[in-house]
Amino acid sequence: MNDIITFEDFTKVDLRIGTIIEVDDFPEARNPAYQLTIDFGDLGIKKSSAQITALYKKEDLLQRQIVAVVNFPKKQIAKFMSECLVLGAVNGKDVILLNPENQVKNGTQVA
Repeated sequence: MNDIITFEDFTKVDLRIGTIIEVDDFPEARNPAYQLTIDFGDLGIKKSSAQITALYKKEDLLQRQIVAVVNFPKKQIAKFMSECLVLGAVNGKDVILLNPENQVKNGTQVA
């Protein structure tokens, strides 16, 4: 385990559910990745880069709900501006996306 944080530190992280509505290849990325467009309901549409090409095909990601951090600052990745961080479990070089067990409203907060 790395650094210990307080509950107050954790509450600053805004985790939300969103639905992937567009998936594009990202050939400029250093490691194979997709450019994702994600609908977070009332929070709007956000974009993210995700290194998930090993386990996921583009067509399998469309309309899939995911968990993401939505309150990090934007990050420039090559010519792409990432606006949120999609979460996944890391298994070696593979990333397995985190998602709700049942369909929920986009923008739902994760606690």
